[in-house]
Amino acid sequence: MTYHFSKTCNLAFEEAISSVTEKLKTEGFGILTEIDVKDTLKKKLNVDFRKYTILGACNPPFAYQALQAEDKIGTMLPCNVIVQEHGNGQVEVSAVDPVASMRAIENPALGAIAEQIRAKLKKVIDSL
Repeated sequence: MTYHFSKTCNLAFEEAISSVTEKLKTEGFGILTEIDVKDTLKKKLNVDFRKYTILGACNPPFAYQALQAEDKIGTMLPCNVIVQEHGNGQVEVSAVDPVASMRAIENPALGAIAEQIRAKLKKVIDSL
């Protein structure tokens, strides 16, 4: 089983970020963090890297349910979604598969929550 869902889309990099952010909102997610990896690597290491942004997405009702089921689940939150530009100019959007992540935790109560979050994230990626 893979640990992510990915799709290459016909959008410019910034358009892809805007589009995935709006589609996540439709599914009840907000963006808690936005990390510009290219900029960070340039500032910290003085290296050049492709356009690559990590969006930390959170669906508060599901996060609350997960926190009630497992008090240390915050170590695996929020759900990361990445937007990256490949050398050929193509833009790929990927989201973590929460079902794959939750397999590392021996708590059956998280399975149903992870399945619901997976469906929402997969819907976002498939809709791009």
